[in-house]
Formats: sequence, C-alpha cells, structure tokens
Amino acid sequence: MNEPGDIVKAYHAACREGLRTALATVVHVEGSAYRQPGARMLVTENGALTGAISGGCLEGDALRKAQLVILQQQPMLVTYDTTDEDDAKLGVGLGCNGVIHILLEPLPGNDDNQLLHPVALLEQVVTSRQSAVLVTLFSLHNRKAPQPGTCLLLTGDGQLRHSITNDALQTAVITHAQQAMQTQRSLVTTYVSAQENITALAAWLPPVPHLLIAGAGNDAMPLVKMAYLLGWHTTVVDGRPAYATKARFPEATHIVVAKPEQVLSRVTVDAHTAVILMTHNYNYDLALLIALLPLSLPYTGMLGPAKKRRRMLEELNEKGVQLSDIQRERLYGPAGLDIGAETTAEIALSIISEIKAVLSAAAGISLREKKTAIHSRAQQIITQQQI
Repeated sequence: MNEPGDIVKAYHAACREGLRTALATVVHVEGSAYRQPGARMLVTENGALTGAISGGCLEGDALRKAQLVILQQQPMLVTYDTTDEDDAKLGVGLGCNGVIHILLEPLPGNDDNQLLHPVALLEQVVTSRQSAVLVTLFSLHNRKAPQPGTCLLLTGDGQLRHSITNDALQTAVITHAQQAMQTQRSLVTTYVSAQENITALAAWLPPVPHLLIAGAGNDAMPLVKMAYLLGWHTTVVDGRPAYATKARFPEATHIVVAKPEQVLSRVTVDAHTAVILMTHNYNYDLALLIALLPLSLPYTGMLGPAKKRRRMLEELNEKGVQLSDIQRERLYGPAGLDIGAETTAEIALSIISEIKAVLSAAAGISLREKKTAIHSRAQQIITQQQI
C-alpha cells in the first residue's frame, strides 16, 4: 500500500461523495509503538479509514475522536499511553509499551479551494518523485491549546510552501525542515517563546520506490504483484511483445517492449530505482547491465546462480568496463535473501525483501537478533530552541 497516495485518492473520493474528512497524524512517540511519527490515516464522517496509525488497536477510538473533530472543525491532539498494562481503560489490547501522540485535523472539501491544507500538501509529495519534508505544528505541552497543524512542505528541489505567519517561527521551522531534508531523517523540535511553546514534527518522506523488472516471464508476475501491494511503482521491460502485455501484468505501472539499448530512452530511473535482471536471456541482461552501470543505482539484482554474476563480471572486464568498488557492492547476484525460497512466489518474496532492506539501509536479519529497538529512537528526542 502506498499510504500517502491512497490517502489522497480516498480524500478526493470522499469529497466527490460530499463526505467530510479528517486527517490523523502520529506526531510524536515515546517508547515503543507500531507506527512511527509521520504515519497518517484519513477518516471520513461515515467511518471509513484509509492508512493506519497503529496495528489496529487505536483506530477505533481515534475514529470517534476524528468524527468529533469533523463536527467541531477544530484540530485536536490525542495522547494514548500504552505503557499502562490495564488495556481495559481503552477497551483495546495495546501492548506496545509507549506513549503515542496523534494530531487530528479537519479537512476542507474540494470546493473550499484551500491549497495549503494537509492533503493538498501530501498530494504534491505523491505526484512528484522527490524527497520531501512535511511539517506539522502542535502544542505538546498544552493539549487544550490551539493546534496549528500541518503547515509547511519542502521538496527536494527546494520548493517551499507554508502558511506560517510568525516570522521568527517561520525562520526556525524552515531551518529544521532543511536539516531534515539534508539528513534524510525526521526531526522533532519545540520552539519556546514568551507567548507559547510550539512543537514541530518535520517528517522526511522519501519517494516511492521504483522497481524496474527486466523480463516478462511467468516468474516476474508475483514480483509485480508484491511490489504493487507495497505501493511501489513498477516497470516491466522485455523484447518480446507477446510477453510484455497489460493482460499479463495488470498491476504494473508501465510496460515497455524494447531492446536493451533502448530501455533507458524509454524508462526514467533515479536514485530510488531498483533493478532486477530476469529475462532468462543472458545477452539481454548483460547489455542492459552495461547501460545501467554508469547510473550507480542502489540495487541491481541478477536472477540466477553465482556463476552467472562471475561470468558477467568477467565479460565486462574483457569489454574494458571497469567497475568501481561501489558499483560492485550494488550488484546482487544471486538476487534475494536466503529464506529457502523454491517457488516463484517465494523467490519474489526473497528478492523484494532484499531490495527493501537495501533501500532502507537495513541488515535484513531476524528482529530477535537485533540488539537495539526495532525503530530508531533518535527522532523521539525533542530538541528545544528559543525564538
């Protein structure tokens, strides 16, 4: 699921039906929680939910409070303390052992023509293949105080949209948004002034991954389906028009019939593109690999045994193509994690898991072997700044 994209679609669908909506955003977490700051969920007045703010334990109560927010047309900050072992207080089984702060914001209808409301900003993120930082302001120290809400968007190309009128606050928030963009990490900062304390979540949003699959055989079908479930964009390329068809790959974002030397003129790749070579045509895979190497993509996988990778590297050397250490590190062959995969679906799961680990800079180990918390606690630290 592409959560931001699904939220945008659901919002417009609700507006067409004349339904009022609210956006729930996890703005701060203390301790352990299923979802981290920046997780979002759209709520409609008739109780429909899109996205998630927990594993399902908070949604029911958040729905009721969101409907109140829709009715009153005022943002509300809600805090759930899941460290209390008496789950009956909320009537749900929590068990996360953390404190979760969620901001509920009423959204305008399409005819309100507000260009800076949260989903309008989120839509700009969805429609561009750029990193972005979305800033949400809230009063953590006084939940009954006015909650400013989502008010600033910074995109990777430096474009800035905001509705902050306080000059000192504006300058400070923009600085931290730029810092979040540079570090590719969400930041939480409390701005202290004589009038009030305002906390800001500067949530870093990476682009949706793009998976380029070279090969339109039957074994590519589960790979496309799994990438689709994750909300990734997928492009299937093959030189055989009878194989590369929409009927065979209905979930694919794009389907391209092309020779290997034509692919890059017809497919856009970037720093968030992963490639898997699985045409079962050695010469096609090799020719496409040669074309891809100068781009230094984060992941290029090769379906097949280790000897195929060695043979390709030997032929590249014979052709005078010298690979840097970084280029070699980004070649994965055989592609996939060792999960004992046998079937095409299992192999697809293995490959998708490896790509996700690489794009997230994760080790891909069993969580029980991890010596630290599942999620980094760095963004739980709230820094303070006088303005």
